[in-house]
Amino acid sequence: MTFFGGLGLVIGLELRQRVRGVAWYVLVGIFVVLVAIVTVLLWLATRAFDSNDGAAGFGGWLYSLIVYFVLLLGTLVTPAFSGNAINGERDAGTLATTQVTLVTTGQLVLGKWIAAWVSSLAFLVASVPFIAIALLLGNLDAATIAISVLILAVELGVLAAIGVALSGIVTRPLFSIVLSYLVIAALSVGTLIAFGLLGSVTRSTVTETYVGFNADSYDDSTGQPVDPVCMPAQTNTYETPRFDLYWGILAANPYVVLADAAPDGFDRAGNPTNLFAAISGGVRFLQDEPELTRHIDDCAQAKNGVLGDIDGTQSTLKQIHDRAVPSWYVGLGVHVLLAAAALWWAWARTRTPAKRLPKGSRIA
Repeated sequence: MTFFGGLGLVIGLELRQRVRGVAWYVLVGIFVVLVAIVTVLLWLATRAFDSNDGAAGFGGWLYSLIVYFVLLLGTLVTPAFSGNAINGERDAGTLATTQVTLVTTGQLVLGKWIAAWVSSLAFLVASVPFIAIALLLGNLDAATIAISVLILAVELGVLAAIGVALSGIVTRPLFSIVLSYLVIAALSVGTLIAFGLLGSVTRSTVTETYVGFNADSYDDSTGQPVDPVCMPAQTNTYETPRFDLYWGILAANPYVVLADAAPDGFDRAGNPTNLFAAISGGVRFLQDEPELTRHIDDCAQAKNGVLGDIDGTQSTLKQIHDRAVPSWYVGLGVHVLLAAAALWWAWARTRTPAKRLPKGSRIA
């Protein structure tokens, strides 16, 4: 038996077992209903705010929401279907039967991983009609679709690899499923918590100097003060959190990886046209170091007749996004290495003949 022949045999058996179950179809059906509800609600919301009584231009927001729905369902469902792929068979006494055939340990582990990966991609296939609707709504280009779908597929593969690998590393099915959820939660939610806590407790002192003014009257036409008199400068200090020191933690978040990898999603004014750009711009904004020495001179502005005017130096979210350092390839690389290392560990724990078996392990 060739390597790919044995691999295809394992994949086929795993997929046929999943297709026979009713639960899989129920999950896909629930996903379709949820995405349909989101599509209708977004359509109604955009019609309410669009003066042309249409939702043209909001396809990017709908598409990004659909993709995030697929990733969310992947994080919730994939561990349940892959977290007992290997130890579940060992617990049922069927793993040893497979291992005495011509199927190798590598074919067994990789086959179960690919089958779990293909199963998670079913959510993406089910969302194709809604992606077509997003295309009709406009403001969506082919590059955004191609790159986001590719990154999404890789991330779903990582989630499946974590579940299958832990099922080979841990002997108890229930414990491996729970551990899979914990690992995925650490990447998805734990990185946000760690970033928020570390950035909040790490603080720097900001020194702010303010020069105010007094004026007896104001020009009725311009609203500017007449003959302002400068007041003595006042210096204040306060603490500011340093989130810029820990923004790299967010690079390990799969949702941030997906958003940061998506290409430019901004309009001419620099505003985001999809959820990917909004999240990516916000994360890259956190890279900016806070200004620790500030000087605000309202008196000088008042004397020049420009009090309250915007100087035009404020950056748009697109400018912030473009000048910052992208981090998606670092996070994606960490995820792929984590998945590969976990699968290798599962292979080492599952291969036969085994020199040592964990206490309480069932052979047949």
